[in-house]
Amino acid sequence: MQVVDAFSSSYAQARSKFLQLSAELGLSVTSHVHPERGRDGEELAMDVVVDGAVDAPRKLLVTSGCHGVEGYCGSGVQIHALADPAWREAHRAAGVAVVHVHAVNPYGFSHIRRVTHENVDLNRNFQDFSQPLPTNPAYLELHDMLLPRQWPPTLLNRASVAWYIATRGTRRLQTAISGGQYQRSDGLFYGGTAPTWSNRTFRQVLREHIFGTPQVAWIDLHTGLGECGACERLFAGPSGDDAALQRARDAWGGGGRTPIKTFDDGTSVSAKLTGLMWQAIGEECPQAEVTAIGMEFGTQPLLKVMEALRAEQWLNLHPQAPEHQARQIKQQLRDAFYVDTPEWKQQIVATGREAMTQALTIR
Repeated sequence: MQVVDAFSSSYAQARSKFLQLSAELGLSVTSHVHPERGRDGEELAMDVVVDGAVDAPRKLLVTSGCHGVEGYCGSGVQIHALADPAWREAHRAAGVAVVHVHAVNPYGFSHIRRVTHENVDLNRNFQDFSQPLPTNPAYLELHDMLLPRQWPPTLLNRASVAWYIATRGTRRLQTAISGGQYQRSDGLFYGGTAPTWSNRTFRQVLREHIFGTPQVAWIDLHTGLGECGACERLFAGPSGDDAALQRARDAWGGGGRTPIKTFDDGTSVSAKLTGLMWQAIGEECPQAEVTAIGMEFGTQPLLKVMEALRAEQWLNLHPQAPEHQARQIKQQLRDAFYVDTPEWKQQIVATGREAMTQALTIR
């Protein structure tokens, strides 16, 4: 399969490719059907394929579409891997079964949203909801400015945003917005007040396909932060788990060529976050020795990505917006998280495959 052919123009097309390829390879698919329908009325599902022995003692978990629209990228990486006989032979020869979870948030993928049908950022939703939720007063201060009554924003609104950046800095703006908040259900990066469908279903997937596996490597595919085509590898594990961090560095650090970033060292393109999806594997599969990273592929400058997120959330709050404006806003969001060029896709597949191959060395 050519690299560009592994990518798709819609969720429906991506799912069709994933299912058809799995059938051609004789791989069974476990489909967890979503309660909602897609933007074209299609069925939505979190689809799981195990490529290798289901009882293999070593597994590589590859997940796409945690943030719906980011699934355009992750799906392409997964489909190209499944279509590559040399890669499939390599991981089988290493005794590693690959568990592909395609479209963790199928609703967002289909509807070109980053969030779930509950308007929840899935990667802020893995909280203990029996306990008090984190507060984010910095976001509450910004909420009305970020989501004004009209779009495009007025000159006064744009000036207010520019003044905030000039006086407090872009990094502080990013942290306030993307760190996660649990008070404004109509807002950006809302973490919810209960586990979402995708949260509950992903935990079921872990119990069905990962529980009992002694050793697990996990690559979670994301887009939207960093220089276009570049990839940051971010450690996905508990702060203070030095053994897991060292395993990640040994496997994916590449002798220092691609350093593994952490939230603690302050060098990541991401702000420090809360309620992350990686927490589920320790809770559902405590027996496993887990080594995990998130791969963040760059697309557009940060402020353009934030503008796209603001616009799309405004559209969600104003469904009566003119059709031409809605189309433009959806395209703006898609472009913020998916660069539809052959060059970008080549970079993403090459970097993704490198990391998947490196994961085979984890023991």
